[in-house]
Amino acid sequence: MKLGLTCPRFTWPGGDSAIAGRFAAVARGADGAGLHSLWVMDHFFQIPNFGAVEDPMLEAYGALSYAAALTSRVTLGALVTGAVHREPGLLVKQVSTLDALSGGRAVLGIGAGWYEPEARGLGLRFPSLAERFERLEETLQIARQMWSEEDKPYEGRHYRLERTLNAPQARPPILIGGSGENKTLRLVAEYADACNFLHGADVRHKLGVLRAHCERLGRPYEEIEKTLHMRIPDGQSVAESVQRCGDLAALGIDHVIVAVPDAAADSSLAHLAALATQISAITPAGR
Repeated sequence: MKLGLTCPRFTWPGGDSAIAGRFAAVARGADGAGLHSLWVMDHFFQIPNFGAVEDPMLEAYGALSYAAALTSRVTLGALVTGAVHREPGLLVKQVSTLDALSGGRAVLGIGAGWYEPEARGLGLRFPSLAERFERLEETLQIARQMWSEEDKPYEGRHYRLERTLNAPQARPPILIGGSGENKTLRLVAEYADACNFLHGADVRHKLGVLRAHCERLGRPYEEIEKTLHMRIPDGQSVAESVQRCGDLAALGIDHVIVAVPDAAADSSLAHLAALATQISAITPAGR
C-alpha cells in the first residue's frame, strides 16, 4: 500500500508571511518521510471542512511547482482540479509543465467541480452539474489527445482546439475524484489510471460498480489504482493509523492519502514516516 499526504490548509502561526517556509517544510518533510505522493486542493477559497472562507488558499499549480523544486521523489497533484476552472488546453499545459520540471512526477487529479461560492466570487464559469460532467469528459479526451502523438484538431460540444500540440510531451497518470456510480465511475473506467474516494464511502460497493463498468468497456479493472482520502485526527497512534490502513487495504484500496492537523509539524511528519514504513508491506486482498 502507498501513503500520500494532502495539505489542505495554509494557516500557520506568523500569518501569510509564514506560508512559504511552512509549506516548504511540508514538501521536504513528505519527501524525506518516504511518502509516495503530495497533494493540494484545487480551490481558490478555503472550503468549510477545513476552515473559514477567508483563510489563506494557494492556487494549486503554483503551489505544486514550488513543491517540485523542493523535492525529488514524491508524485505531485491536485486532489482534485475542477475541470471547469481552466480551459482544457491550458490545464494540460500546466500539468505537462509540472511533469517536465519535476522529472516526471506529476499527476492530473480531476473532477467535475462542486464549490460554487468560489466560482461565483471570482467570476469563474460554473455551469449546471450535467454540463460540468460533459466538460469533464471533453477535458479528459483532450488530455489524452494532447498526451499522444495526435497533433490534430479536437471538436467537442463545449471545446474546440485547432491544434493539440503539446511540447515538451508528457503522459502523467490521470486520477478522477468522486464516487458517483453512473457518471464518475464510468469515466474512471474509460479514461483514468486511478480513482479517489472520500473516507466514509461504501468502498466495497463502489469498487464493485467500478469493476462492472470496466467489464462492460473491456478495461482490466486491475489497471486502475484505487485511492482514498482520510483524516488522521490529533492524538491517533501510529498503530491505530496502521489498523485503519489495513482495513482499507482489505477492501481493495491501494493508496491512502491523508490529511493531518498540521502537515508542517515535526510530530505529524514523524507519524507519517513511521506509518509509511509499517504499511509498505500491506497489499489489498486479492492482489
